[in-house]
Amino acid sequence: MATMTAAHLSIEEARAGDWLELAGSPAGAPPRRGQIVEILGHPGHMHFRVRWDEQHESIVYPEHGAVTVHGDGRRRRRR
Repeated sequence: MATMTAAHLSIEEARAGDWLELAGSPAGAPPRRGQIVEILGHPGHMHFRVRWDEQHESIVYPEHGAVTVHGDGRRRRRR
């Protein structure tokens, strides 16, 4: 798995190739990490197709606070 050293992004800034971390459950399940394969939906109702570390894919409807997006490190800064 890639290390998560890039800056945190908002859900709206997410792109294919970015990494997503889904918070663990209250029952003590560890956080899950996966790479965003595809952006689905539209602004205000975005969801993602994610390839998890376990090598399967699923659709994620993110909730603010439950999902952290990490950039892939290749973004260019706006000037």
